[in-house]
Amino acid sequence: MHLSLVCMAKPVLHGYFRSSCSWRVRIAFVLKGIEYDQVPVNLIKDGGQQLTEQYKALNPMQQVPAVEIDGITLSQSLAVIQYLDETRPGPQLLPADPKKRAQVRMISDVIASGIQPVQNLYVLQKIGAEKAQWAKHFIERGFQALEPILKQTAGKYCVGDEISMADICLVPQVYNAERFKVEVEQYPTIKRLNQTLLEIEAFKVSHPSHQPDTPADLRA
Repeated sequence: MHLSLVCMAKPVLHGYFRSSCSWRVRIAFVLKGIEYDQVPVNLIKDGGQQLTEQYKALNPMQQVPAVEIDGITLSQSLAVIQYLDETRPGPQLLPADPKKRAQVRMISDVIASGIQPVQNLYVLQKIGAEKAQWAKHFIERGFQALEPILKQTAGKYCVGDEISMADICLVPQVYNAERFKVEVEQYPTIKRLNQTLLEIEAFKVSHPSHQPDTPADLRA
């Protein structure tokens, strides 16, 4: 009985409106039709609310997101997405076919491990005055690798014609690229996929411009 009550409780997402990792999880929740609560963690206010001892107890890496779900806390976006896929009904975010599943994981890792970490807030704060140039350089370097991969794997979406974890990773990364003045037109496959995905309701409602902690001047 206790376990079933735990599983019935709404998941809680501790995140930041503009965090690409938090956005990935929001997209996955909506695609899966999962109701969830949000607790904002402002990465800038008060020197960074993720750096408090209270939040460190929740996520020792002091990053967002952290998700409380089914009596456990998960703190990496791809781990959260895969957990949701393995425990909840709804559209499968990793294909059943082993080759396609590997391609989804490859694309997700290119973004989540190869591009996003070197342009996240903590790194940019260490770079200082050159942070915008640094972020732009590493996003462009990543997109130069990602574009030919997607040319081989894409159908309507990143891998074939079904939305997957790869798409969930792509859209927030393109959002970041545009913030740092990357000319996305240089990457026609990335641009096409992003435009297609942004028309889907799950990507719209989870967008950084529509979150409870979005500042008034950034709301759509």
